Amino acid sequence: MKQEMTSADVAAVVAELSSGSRSLIDAKILKIYQTTDTEIRINLFLHGRGKEDLIIESGKRIHLSRYIKKSPKIPPAFPMLLRKYIMGGRITNISQHEFDRIVKIDVIRGEEKTTLVAELFSKGNIVLLDDCGKIILPLKPVTFKDRRVRSGEIYELPETQLNPLTEEKEKMKSVIKESDRDAVRTLAVGFNMGGTYAEEVFLRTGIDKRKTAAELDEDEIETILNSINEIFEPIKTNSIKPVLVLKEDKNNKDKEEKEKERKQEEKEKEEKKSENGNGKEEHGFEIPEGFVIDDVIPVPLKSYENYKKIEFEFFSDALDEAFGKPSLVEIFEEEQKVKEDKGKNVFERRLNQQKSTVEKFNEQIEKNTIVAEAIYANYQLVENLINSFNQLREKYSWDEIKKTIKNAKKDKTNTNKTVEMIKNINSVESTVTVSLGNVDATLDIKKTVPQNANVYYDNIKKFQKKKSGAERAILETEEIIEKQKNTKAPEKKKAMRTVRTKKRWYDKFRWFKTSDGFLVIGGRDADSNEEIYRKYIEKRDLVFHTQAPGAPLTVIRTEGKEVTEETLNEAAIFAVSYSSLWKSGVAEADCYMVKAEQVSKTPETGEYLPKGSFMIRGDRTYFNNVEMKISVGLELKEETQVIGGPDSAVRSRANYVFEIIPGKYNQNDLSKKIYRLYLNEIDDQKFLKAIASPDKIAMMLPPGESDIKGGPYLKEES
Repeated sequence: MKQEMTSADVAAVVAELSSGSRSLIDAKILKIYQTTDTEIRINLFLHGRGKEDLIIESGKRIHLSRYIKKSPKIPPAFPMLLRKYIMGGRITNISQHEFDRIVKIDVIRGEEKTTLVAELFSKGNIVLLDDCGKIILPLKPVTFKDRRVRSGEIYELPETQLNPLTEEKEKMKSVIKESDRDAVRTLAVGFNMGGTYAEEVFLRTGIDKRKTAAELDEDEIETILNSINEIFEPIKTNSIKPVLVLKEDKNNKDKEEKEKERKQEEKEKEEKKSENGNGKEEHGFEIPEGFVIDDVIPVPLKSYENYKKIEFEFFSDALDEAFGKPSLVEIFEEEQKVKEDKGKNVFERRLNQQKSTVEKFNEQIEKNTIVAEAIYANYQLVENLINSFNQLREKYSWDEIKKTIKNAKKDKTNTNKTVEMIKNINSVESTVTVSLGNVDATLDIKKTVPQNANVYYDNIKKFQKKKSGAERAILETEEIIEKQKNTKAPEKKKAMRTVRTKKRWYDKFRWFKTSDGFLVIGGRDADSNEEIYRKYIEKRDLVFHTQAPGAPLTVIRTEGKEVTEETLNEAAIFAVSYSSLWKSGVAEADCYMVKAEQVSKTPETGEYLPKGSFMIRGDRTYFNNVEMKISVGLELKEETQVIGGPDSAVRSRANYVFEIIPGKYNQNDLSKKIYRLYLNEIDDQKFLKAIASPDKIAMMLPPGESDIKGGPYLKEES
């Protein structure tokens, strides 16, 4: 079964959703949900049809669906922002960008126009744009070599692909004639058609797909273009005939498992009816016993002529069966596994993990043994190859060597077996990956044959040592489980929670302890910044601050110890997140670090320093694009208290951790919200109020408005 939609699939579903009886044009947007990290659901209302659900999964699919996943109790930030901008709006247009896997959904609400962009290619995204093409918010903020998908940036579309549905014939001919690939790959890649449709063209025309494109004569090119037009004509005219292509299930499940699936499907149907309440009709078909879905296509293809198929009236429904239903079943199976794991004894879970680890070590030992033995079995061949590369490196650059090997592989008259062995060249590490029979070996050309083999033998020793340790741990765990079986455990009394909190000098400031145990403090205002400077900075300390005013004077109390990279990064996150930049709602910010001795209250001649301001002299170390995100959690071990700070630092010390990002709730409202959520987890209200009242939680939150991104993360008690 294919894992994502093709460009042709996207063209077909866009045509279907933008015209005809399944059109979503003029649909009213009711509510938006985020059901997974990569998937959103848009609930729509259409006059005369009622409610529909549009599923968009970045990097994969877009279609209407009747298989609805449960929404999280606390909505993530992305769907909340979509609700702010497009809920209540109407869809005015749905289009595909050229012949790429990009769908644009134009929305108007009042006078405000926005566009929701769904990127369905690998590492795709979902992005909301304003009417000027500027990014309001992406599902996943990312930076590529040639484009940034982040709030405030102008959205840049990927380079335009050739569109076989609309491109002029002469242009398509020139692309074929100028290609240096074989004919089938020229269509698959150059025409952005993908392998299935490219293969279909040559199956219909009878032309040899292995020919280089440049070898095709004028008549053959004409025949190919006519075939392309014939295949895609139903998509262009929105007269598609969607089908699910089936194949025999070689891993046919037994009756018990099938019965389990049948009951689950019935349960899902009932849940769907009760949730939607709009009595949607079922598609009225069942996949025949012993078959599974192999593909979903919008037009009949000759390559699937002898396959068993199920026809659909609408492509969106076919996509829903191919993608939506399996996605829901997968989540159900994961939930079942979690329930089963919860029912197991903690030591039984540990034992299963330990056994799984031993199996992985065995796999690595076997893999490295095979490679090491293959190197020695092909000793002379490997030695010649290493010598050849060293001789070439004396005269040529790596780029020249790569080009020569590439050309040699294209040359059909070439009989050099060594060239065919080469799979990959890593010029940075001076390594060459070669095929030695049924195994690939990575060789360092600066090492001899025995030295290269020893790399793999050393790996074997390393994994054998780890395996021995894991096997000892298995024996210990098995002993504990056996003791538990033979010993009747006394009934546990409900533990009385005790408040254990000391008064400390740094409680009046912002503070946190890093993952490595360093204390970091910061001012809450100008007065506390001044107090930190006067009383608590030592020469051996490190100081962080943002370029913009309104940030805490952040100090790492080093106590003369060497500070790790992790501590520096956590201090940088602390400095930007508790600054005035948080109020602007940006996702990232910059800050810098200096030594304590570089911080001074002495201004330049003729200048004046207001309260809470300082002079920084000398070089600075900059931290760019620091993520604006902190976490709040409950420390319940040595001390009982609410703590806040960078996520990694809080998670290392606390339970019930909530991730906090810039959002829409003020400190007061959000602290009450978090307190109520803690009450759901901790049954002792008196204890909770003593250590984490709304006022105490508010002290850990950044200035300005915030929201909860995720949580509560519960660390397993040791």
